Amino acid sequence: MKNIFKGNPLYSIFTGSCPVCQQESMYVKSNPYKLSSTLKMHERCSHCHTKYKIEPSFFYGAMYVSYAVGIAFAVAAFVISYFFIGTSLVTAFFAIIGTLFIFAPIIMRLSRNIWINFFFDYDPKKTNKAPRTSSENA
Repeated sequence: MKNIFKGNPLYSIFTGSCPVCQQESMYVKSNPYKLSSTLKMHERCSHCHTKYKIEPSFFYGAMYVSYAVGIAFAVAAFVISYFFIGTSLVTAFFAIIGTLFIFAPIIMRLSRNIWINFFFDYDPKKTNKAPRTSSENA
């Protein structure tokens, strides 16, 4: 079932996989709530050898994406708490703050995933390529 969505940038965005081959995770740890390693990424994809950090400070642009993603989470929290649950405005405000606090690691990763997918496209040729072994890299 997972392979149905491969080739679509949304697959890479939601799974945190390489935007070019979508075979390997970009992140060292899969759990975003391991706060010491939330944003630690591999330098390159071990499958297609795509370098993730194109230039120094490349992911600073993800801050702008993070703002938009954070607004989306905040609006969702407001709509759910105020309109669906029927809380007061003050309670809805606290729901927004709580949502942004709880989902901050996910928002940060999601923003990086969206940002990198602006610059890389899926390449089916690199998907089928066999990964190099360490003896071939030498």
